[in-house]
Amino acid sequence: MHFSTLFSGAALFQICIAGYVLEDDYMQDFFGGFEFFTAPDPTNGFVQYVDQATAQNTGLINSTTTGSVSWGVDTTNKTPEGRPSVRITSKKAYNNGLVILDVEHMPVGCGTWPAFWMVGPNWPNGGEIDILEGVNDQEQNAMTLHTAPGCSIGDATEGAFTGSVTTSNCDVDAEGQDKNAGCSIKHPSKQSYGSGLNDINGGVYATLWTDEAISVYFFPRGDIPLDALGDSPDPSGWGTPAAKFAGACDIPKTFKDNQIVFDTTFCGDWAGNAWSSSSCASKASTCNTYVRDNPQAFTEAFWTVKSLKVYQDNGQAPVSSSTPTISSSLAISAPSATASPAPASSSVFVPFPELSTTQILVPDTTTIIISSTIPPFPTGNGTIPTFPTGVPAPVETSDSLSTPLSQIAAPTGGDGGPMPGFTWPGGAGTSRAASVRSSRVARSNAISTAAVPTTILTVPSASPATTTPAPFPTNRLPDKAVATVIQTVYVTVPVAGQKRARQMREHRRKWTQHNARR
Repeated sequence: MHFSTLFSGAALFQICIAGYVLEDDYMQDFFGGFEFFTAPDPTNGFVQYVDQATAQNTGLINSTTTGSVSWGVDTTNKTPEGRPSVRITSKKAYNNGLVILDVEHMPVGCGTWPAFWMVGPNWPNGGEIDILEGVNDQEQNAMTLHTAPGCSIGDATEGAFTGSVTTSNCDVDAEGQDKNAGCSIKHPSKQSYGSGLNDINGGVYATLWTDEAISVYFFPRGDIPLDALGDSPDPSGWGTPAAKFAGACDIPKTFKDNQIVFDTTFCGDWAGNAWSSSSCASKASTCNTYVRDNPQAFTEAFWTVKSLKVYQDNGQAPVSSSTPTISSSLAISAPSATASPAPASSSVFVPFPELSTTQILVPDTTTIIISSTIPPFPTGNGTIPTFPTGVPAPVETSDSLSTPLSQIAAPTGGDGGPMPGFTWPGGAGTSRAASVRSSRVARSNAISTAAVPTTILTVPSASPATTTPAPFPTNRLPDKAVATVIQTVYVTVPVAGQKRARQMREHRRKWTQHNARR
């Protein structure tokens, strides 16, 4: 009985910590990671792409160092040969992964055709992934794939993404579609593109590229998952993507060696052809005329990027292990004066009675929060939980978010109470009310409804005197809590200093071997 319930608990915890590990952080030297494209525009735009030295000397780019970077177009001169602009292509190519862009501002305006995209060699045979793209006065983002024949969005797309399909055949020469239309999905929000995006100071576009699908997520500023910009993002907790391209398409065969591209072109095959049907037509007879004669109209045609990172999956799909381990940042800790610290390799069994609602396990925290009311120990069967020799029992504390701080009892321990040696987080002399206030702020930020009763179960850590608890998420909990009845959660205190990615990979490898032997 204990083995079977332990198995489910460990598997649940693995799902919560599965994620991606950082491969490339372009903000370390942004322009150093890109080549400046200077050939004629393949889309026939009214543009002159300039090299890095020219862009720097004419003020089109603002920096070559770390931090947020911005670059734009010429806003000073009339340009009979096309408006000077920047197109950059990453020096590195990718065949899968998670590409996360935090964009604060994107080019906007009549005549503009900005895009953030990925493309393979020998187009369209290597595929093209348009992540953020549009033209003229467009209000919603268009996410599009362009391929050779043999790739289209599958029929069973209901509920798989929040956007709406504009065209379904990714083949650039597909019958019944405009030339090079590809398979395109329109984002439902007007905050996803252009002025609407810039008005909210941008947001995050995350592109998840696997062998099964290419998915695009968009999070407006203020609604970005905490892990999306962290060290180990986990898309499984992000909900439904804005676009998901899957179905009748062999993705590994179709998309190869894609490089990351930013560009701002003008008019051309799309913006120029769409000019007469847009509100921009009232500004000039043609797109080229408008772009040529109105440099001041392009003061908002610039990019500002806060972050660009590429991650890779940290191993195989989450599986359990006969000897599971958890990263030190996930250690569940609470100091105790009455029990000896658990050895670094020991395991703690934490029995729970039946749960009436969902169990939420939060990675990178010092607590497990359960969104249901749990009867106090003894457990539901009337027994007191037992623990391995030398391992302290968990301490159960109830702290309703609605309890006034003034009613919180004085601490016991280092603040003057009867528990010598115990100190509330924050150090001796810190009041319990202050400690609870700090944790309550973090918890109230993480839990959407303050009225939900909570029980916090804390377990002493291996080295309470030296371990620094990981900060509690201040944005939001994972969207996908696992709705199941958990009898046992299995937690192992890890050896300090192990690195998370290596630990998880080894964990999964061992469990795979264990299952194979069974």
